[in-house]
Formats: sequence, C-alpha cells, structure tokens
Amino acid sequence: MAKQPMLKFVDIQRDMPSKRAADERKKDFHEIYAEFAGAKATEQASRCSQCGVPYCQAHCPLSNNIPDWLRLTATGRLAEAYELSQATNTFPEICGRICPQDRLCEGNCVIEQSGHGTVTIGAVEKYITDTAWENGWVKPAAPVTERAESVGIIGAGPGGLAAADMLRRAGIQVTIYDRYDRAGGLLTYGIPGFKLEKDVVMRRNELLAEGGVTFVMNCNVGVDISFEEIREKHDAVIIATGVYKSRDLEIPNSRSGGIVRALDFLTASNRKSFGDAVEEYDNGTLSAEGKRVVVIGGGDTAMDCLRTSIREGAVSVKCLYRRDKANMPGSQREVKNAEEEGVIFEWLSAPKGFTEDGGKVSGVMVQKMRLGAPDASGRQAPEVIEGADYVEEADLVIQALGFEPEDLPKLWGVDGLDVTRWGTVKAEFTTGATALDGVYAVGDIVRGASLVVWAIRDGRDCAQAIIERFAAPAAVAAE
Repeated sequence: MAKQPMLKFVDIQRDMPSKRAADERKKDFHEIYAEFAGAKATEQASRCSQCGVPYCQAHCPLSNNIPDWLRLTATGRLAEAYELSQATNTFPEICGRICPQDRLCEGNCVIEQSGHGTVTIGAVEKYITDTAWENGWVKPAAPVTERAESVGIIGAGPGGLAAADMLRRAGIQVTIYDRYDRAGGLLTYGIPGFKLEKDVVMRRNELLAEGGVTFVMNCNVGVDISFEEIREKHDAVIIATGVYKSRDLEIPNSRSGGIVRALDFLTASNRKSFGDAVEEYDNGTLSAEGKRVVVIGGGDTAMDCLRTSIREGAVSVKCLYRRDKANMPGSQREVKNAEEEGVIFEWLSAPKGFTEDGGKVSGVMVQKMRLGAPDASGRQAPEVIEGADYVEEADLVIQALGFEPEDLPKLWGVDGLDVTRWGTVKAEFTTGATALDGVYAVGDIVRGASLVVWAIRDGRDCAQAIIERFAAPAAVAAE
C-alpha cells in the first residue's frame, strides 16, 4: 500500500521558514524570511488535512485551490502546483509574501482550530512560485489570437495589473496609464522591501510588457491626458487608481514641521532603494535617521513606517494606538516583528495636539484611554482617562491614519461617474461596471483602502466581464 502523503499534522509540527535575527535584519531592507528548502516545503505541505470543506479556500478572496496545490507540493509535482496556483491568482509569489494569512487562509485552517498549528500556506505559496520563476515556468501572455478591441487601464497597481494580465491572455490590446515612473502602485512605492523586495515586483512588470501590455508612465490623467481622450482611444476603460489621499489629524500644531504622511515617508524610502535622488530624504525631511520617531496609527501601514524607521537609524521608535493590542487592525505577526526589532508600542494612547519649537514638532501631547462600551462596529470604543495626559518627545511624527479617495469626477472633469458618500466610485459587484457605458472600476477606488488580494480579485473579475462583453457581439454575428 502506498504511503499516505498527507494528513501528517499530528506527527509533524508547524514550521515557518527561518527568520533572520532582529539585530541582523534591522540593518537592511532585505526580506526577513528565508526560502523553504524543497524538503521542508514538501514536509509542511503534507500537514494539510485535505478536509471536505476547505475553510482556507473559502476565506481566500481569490478562492485559491489551496488543498490541491498543497497535495501536489507534498507529492513533488511542483510544476502542476504552480499551474493550479496561478490559475486563480495573477501574483501568487506576491500574495505569499504580503497577504495577512493569519487573518485569511491560515487563520481559518481546520487543524489550527483543533490545536495542531495551521499549515504554513503563505510560505508554501511563495516557495511554489519562486521555484517556478527559477525553472522558467512563468511565461508572458501568448494569446492564440490577437483581438482588435483595446482596454485602457488607469492605474498600475495590483488591480490594474491583474486585469491587464487576463485581458492580454485573451488577446485584447491593453494600455496602462499611471502617474508614477514605475508600475506596481503600492507594491512598488508603499510596501517596504523587507516585506516585498522590489525585484519581485519589477519582474512581473517586465513579464507583462513582454506579453504585450503597453505602459504609459509619468502620465497624470486630467493633466497630461484627459479622461475623455482615454475613453475615445479604447473600447473600455478600467479605473484602478487606488486611494492615495491621506487622512490627517486636525489638532493643535498639526501643521508643524516634522509631521509627515505615511505614504510620503514610505515612498521616499522605497525610491532610495531604487537608487533615486530624493531631495526630501537627503535633506532629512523624510528620513528617520538620528530622530525620535512617533508613528500614529495601528494598521499595516503604521507597521511599515515603524519598521522602516528602525532600519533608517532612528534613535527611538514608538507607536501610538488608541485601542489595545487585541483590537488593533494590523497583522499580529507584523506587531511581533516590530517588537523584536525594538519598536515600543504605547497602547490606549491618542494624540490631542503637538508641541513645537521654532515651527518644528518637539512632541506629541498624548491622552491615555480605556476601552468602554462597544461602538456601532461592535468594537469597544476608547474613552479618555482624565488627568492622565503626558507629552511624548518626538523629532519626526508619521501619520498612518488610513487613506481616502481623491475626487475623481472633479479632478478629471467627468460627468456621470457616480461616487458614494465616502467618495469611492460606484461600481457593480463582480463586474466593476460603473454608470458610464464601457467604464469599469476596481480595487481600493471602489472598496476603500483594502488588501492587495482583494484588488487582484476585482481586477480579474472585471477583466472576465470585459472579455465576455467583447465576445458577445461575435457570438451574435456567428449566429
């Protein structure tokens, strides 16, 4: 009888790829986790219980066929595992690195619920696709037939890139317009290299270009080209701009020098990693070197700012968050990594103003909080503890309070592009169709600030809807 290749979770313990020591990794921007070796990936994949109702798949926004590609990995069929993985996910090696698996697939693993420790799904996913790249299995789009229809995509983030890939594989002509000089959106300029090294993103951009996607970079829609001009050039348009407008604090001295936005700080750091000249970094405005840094916020962007500040040589790095550790929105794994690297978390602390010296910030006026009754979302609402205020000294304050959509109808001078009361574009669920004929919207500009994996899902769903729309007239003509 052949030996059972799966269901080994009782005998084999959960094991992650080795993590570089904090004292070593905080000196550079390289990824902190090592690659699985082949034997270790096989071993960890074999822990999957192959349950009848795969909750890991159900809680993945892309509905990745996780149990099957785990089984293929456990039995040494890596090429097939890659093919199955990329069938539902345009960028599996990126999701394997940056998805919050602890809140999605791994957090809902059946053997995790039974106390055996979840399967290390993200690490295996990363291993499969990195192996595919090394072996030349990852190929650019090569459609059997080229089609005459064209689609213009505004925004080269994960949603736009995912849509572009699917459309090109169907033979549709694709042009992407983006305001930045490199494609990738937040993958390129928002996420630090210690979570996602930039060559991983750049090789995907190069693959798309090899497959026939045309990139028009340094193109600011509404300035360099109008939205109507893009509509006239293409048979359909996808809006995939993301949300980049930072939320700011409106409290005393919030305009003092040294108070900066998270995305500006992260973009400067990432540009330096490419070797770009960044004046605001070089003159110290957007650099943490030698400074007492305070980051305000508790999401994943705040974690990125905290850990970037450590690597830039800050004297001290502290995080202010108005709730406790259990109620913060960011990944608990990222919090642990930050703590290991020397970040100090001040839980139940909220800013009420800033102190300044000569127009530059010198501290954050902090009010201590306690958790009271649940708010409308069901989370306990923070309440101020009277008389417990103090000043946290700071030379650099980074606001990581989330992002809001820009007013696209006003910026682009577009009539009929409906938006919600939050300013996001109104679009049909699954297809991304907007009120304007032939215009679609995907990702954060529809959902609000969300996960990369959801943007990929939206881009793929929208591309499929457009492919079916273009195929419909041909089917009618054939009849």
